Amino acid sequence: FFLVPTNRTFIIRVETEMNLVPILGVLVSLSVGATNAFTMSMSTKADLSYVSPPASDAASQISKPIQYPRDLYPELEPFDAGFLDVGDGHRLSYDVSGNPDGIPAVFLHGGPGAGVSPRVRRFFDPEIYKIVIFDQRGSGASIPNASDDLQASLVENTTPKLVGDIDQLRRHLKIDKWGLVLGGSWGSTLALAYAQAYPNDVQSLLLRGVFLFGPDEVDYLFGNGGTYSQNPQAWEAYSRYIEDTSTDWERERKNLLGAYWERLTSDDSKTRIAAAAAFVGYELSISKTYIDPEVIEEYLGTPSILIPFAVMEVHYMINSGFLRRGQLLDCVGTIKHMKVAICHGRGDYVCQPQAAWRLAQALRKAGCSYVDLEFVSGAGHSDTEPGLVDAMVRASDKLAVDMKK
Repeated sequence: FFLVPTNRTFIIRVETEMNLVPILGVLVSLSVGATNAFTMSMSTKADLSYVSPPASDAASQISKPIQYPRDLYPELEPFDAGFLDVGDGHRLSYDVSGNPDGIPAVFLHGGPGAGVSPRVRRFFDPEIYKIVIFDQRGSGASIPNASDDLQASLVENTTPKLVGDIDQLRRHLKIDKWGLVLGGSWGSTLALAYAQAYPNDVQSLLLRGVFLFGPDEVDYLFGNGGTYSQNPQAWEAYSRYIEDTSTDWERERKNLLGAYWERLTSDDSKTRIAAAAAFVGYELSISKTYIDPEVIEEYLGTPSILIPFAVMEVHYMINSGFLRRGQLLDCVGTIKHMKVAICHGRGDYVCQPQAAWRLAQALRKAGCSYVDLEFVSGAGHSDTEPGLVDAMVRASDKLAVDMKK
């Protein structure tokens, strides 16, 4: 679910009367706070009223993180970018980078609603992979964004539709088969759903922070205070926002997700933003081993990121992910021919490590001969955790070698 850092960079596109035309050939990035001909209000003051303070960091791990053997590949620019009309009023923003003749790989972002950033291209070796990234319905640069048109962003915004979008994008780019589908958190859910729906169009999966969308996982994170044991301040802030704004706390305390949904879809914009800040602030405050307050302020102060993240995540949570209960584990037999690598932080408080273990065991029992599960010590949920970066880059490199055999 966690948003990846944007390095305070946003992708800006201009819509002409004829078509959507990327500025300066492909993309243009504007630093937050910068002013130019495209001056716009992209950020507001972050509402930290219901965000718990981070734990201590006496070793300064935020500013000087521990060094692992592997890091992200160097920054790279796309050679192709555009918008794909997938129907239902949605146009998905995508770009392609790396080796035009390489192994096709697609990155599925978390949330739902988190969107992508240029950083995620760097999990793949650009000499080996043809790298495709895109924003899912209602998110990031895709149109409409939930912060601009809430109702339109929710039209046909379901897991089966997102699964279909991935295949539309594959066919639009004239890709015969995905060599690698990489998904983290919600992206792991979507990757599994896609692979099970299109088993002949995927060669391998790389999953980070596995979430199987079981009712126990949803309740643990958002319903019954499962995170309280390790993150009591964060849970109390999350639930206190509803209590402080409720006219019927006895009813709403039993359905916190429903209460958040009511506020996130309110006619009052201040209520929507406050609810989104409390909801996203809760998740960000438990997503990493060392929490950087500046990152939280950045996301909570950027409505185009904040609103989609909160709205889409609650939308999917209250609808059980638009999946049949137990679907992803029950259907692992359909993907037993694939290579599956899993990287999961040992200290992940958002998506519990037991989900990764259950998935790996189910795959093995179904007859999958390639299941590579790595639990990473000292890592939480976010794919910015140095240990997870190391594990994911090693896994994508290894899969590339194995796919060539």
